[in-house]
Amino acid sequence: FIQTLMKVKATLSTLSLEKVRAPYSSSMSLQETSMPQRDWIARRRPFTRFGLRPGTASPTTPWSQSQKFVIKVQDINDSEPKFLEGPYIGSVAELSPIGASVMKVTASDADDPTYGSSARVVYSVLDGEKFFTVDRNTGIIMTAVADLDRETQDRYELVVKATDMAGQMGGLSGSTTVTIVITDVNDNPPRFPQKMYQFSLSEAAAVGTPVGRVIATDADMGENTDMVYLVKDGGDLFKVTTDVETQEAVVSIKKPLDFESKRTHNVVVEAVNKHVDPRFVDLGSFRDQTIVRVSVSDIDEPPIFQPAEGAIMEVQEDAKVGALVGIVTARDPDVKNKPVRFSIDRTTDQEMIFHIDPDSGAITLGKILDRETAGWHNITVKAVEADNHTMASHSAVSIRILDVNDNPPELATPYEASICEDAKPGQLIHTISVVDRDEPQSGHRFYFTLAPEDSSNRHFTLWDVKDNTAGIRTQRSGFNRHEQNVYYLPILVVDSGPPSLSSTGTLTIHVCGCDTEGAIQSCNATAYVMSAALSPGALIALLVCMLILIVLVLLILTLKRHRKGQRMAEDEEDMRDNVIKYNDEGGGEQDTQAYDMSALRNLYDFPEAKSCDSGPDIRSLPQWIQANRVGGGAEGPAAAAADFSLFKGYIRKKVEQADADLSVPPYDSFQTYAFEGTSSPALSLSSIHTLSTTSEQDFSYLSDWGPRFRQLAGYYAPGNPDEEGS
Repeated sequence: FIQTLMKVKATLSTLSLEKVRAPYSSSMSLQETSMPQRDWIARRRPFTRFGLRPGTASPTTPWSQSQKFVIKVQDINDSEPKFLEGPYIGSVAELSPIGASVMKVTASDADDPTYGSSARVVYSVLDGEKFFTVDRNTGIIMTAVADLDRETQDRYELVVKATDMAGQMGGLSGSTTVTIVITDVNDNPPRFPQKMYQFSLSEAAAVGTPVGRVIATDADMGENTDMVYLVKDGGDLFKVTTDVETQEAVVSIKKPLDFESKRTHNVVVEAVNKHVDPRFVDLGSFRDQTIVRVSVSDIDEPPIFQPAEGAIMEVQEDAKVGALVGIVTARDPDVKNKPVRFSIDRTTDQEMIFHIDPDSGAITLGKILDRETAGWHNITVKAVEADNHTMASHSAVSIRILDVNDNPPELATPYEASICEDAKPGQLIHTISVVDRDEPQSGHRFYFTLAPEDSSNRHFTLWDVKDNTAGIRTQRSGFNRHEQNVYYLPILVVDSGPPSLSSTGTLTIHVCGCDTEGAIQSCNATAYVMSAALSPGALIALLVCMLILIVLVLLILTLKRHRKGQRMAEDEEDMRDNVIKYNDEGGGEQDTQAYDMSALRNLYDFPEAKSCDSGPDIRSLPQWIQANRVGGGAEGPAAAAADFSLFKGYIRKKVEQADADLSVPPYDSFQTYAFEGTSSPALSLSSIHTLSTTSEQDFSYLSDWGPRFRQLAGYYAPGNPDEEGS
């Protein structure tokens, strides 16, 4: 239509008409047509009746004027309906009722809606009318059946046609494709592919071990497939959980399995939809069940104690060694039921207080018990198979020691009490209590009384308070601490048994001096006497004198120690090394001026020995050795014995001199004497005497060594025999 108007406008733009005085209408109507241009020229010929031509003015008209004409184009049905938004995609839930709205389609017609029926559009379904319909006037697509099933077919394609002229003959039409997706609803229950699943598991499997996985299928999709699994039968030993990722049922152990008790277990597992649509409950139950059969396999198991949680035994405290404490029981749970052997874990009974019979499991005493030392004993008993010690199990055994009355009651502490000298008769002095290491089941009950040897005490009396305590009261007044300042009161305590045991404790009572208000001032009678006899000034003087005496004694001891130290220092000064050190190089044996020979010889010079007539000179001592070596024969031993007696006399004399010397320490000392004789029985070891030998060695080369060896060369130089002898 628009294109046609544009053509008319282009044609009329070339037409220019001048207004004439003739009474012509200035308005004209032009019907939309497809007339060629020459027909337009033919239709314009009526203008020539007035002697006018298009585009020219009248020669007789003195003036001219242009006129605008409005041409109204009338519509014809030349445009077909079009679906501008197609193709269309819609959705509808499965099992929707008939007439359920799916979506709306709209077609547009370019014709004038106000002129005739050219733009009046009606809708119809060309393909798919079996399942869907469309409203003729509104274009709303609706379901035609109520049994649309997504699981059977999840989408449909329709062809919708739009026709103008209200569907009359000669009307134009257009079509579009509509895709309808069937959405899911929870109309299918879960279903197990199998009615029974079989699994096998060892009886040693730990609690929580997975047995297997099963899964139920659901034809729905999305959250409509979510389900949970429940155990309907067999929930005592097994449990089931849901894997949210795979929607599988995981069957696991809830309690330990026992092959000997039951070898096969049937577990009923049920799958239930989580999101049930109440509109479809009449379709059936949205749950399904299956059987999970679990076969338990046997293994070699360690012995089992009965009871498994351990045993508690009791034994009397005074039970004898070897007495039976109790019996532990264990068995082999396997079918073979092998014999079991028992033992005690010695790490729990290091003192070996208990013994166990390896065959019967009887526990006996190995030592005397004492409940007061240990009221409970916790030991561990081990049970093993007789032919397979690797199959072992342990059980805790708690042994309670039952108390017997074997400890007498005793005073809680060594009680001491104090009374004033002016105490009144019947005055409560002190309250005492006792302790008993025993623990009778009925509780303690103690009885107090004075000891038989002091039952007629005229100073104090004992009062049993009946609550396991007793009070001490005075029987008279007028105590005098100068006459007796301490009283010892023996108290006999007896328990309730059985058997009844008793002990005697002593209460010490001090008599003290008190002030007018009864406050104790002093409990010492001696101090009281001294304080009455001496004034404070005299006591201070006495203490000063004692301090002076102590200082004097310390000074005397210090002086004696100082003198003794000086004397020992003098003795130490007399001691010196007997080694003469020098580093000078001498000129040989003939050089007697290089050093003083007397400095070496005075080491053995003993003047006190020379002045003594009772012994020989020490220098003559080695001569008896030479005499013994030269004499030989039968006289040798006798001479040696005689000379040795002289040596003993010399030593005796030296000892007497040491004993008489007041400067030496007054205790045993070790005296050392060293002597060097004039010659040696081993002869000289010097090479100088080699000239007297028959050596054939020539020493003439010594004269060529220089002046330092001239003296030595003179000794070894060959000469006449006379010179050698001299």
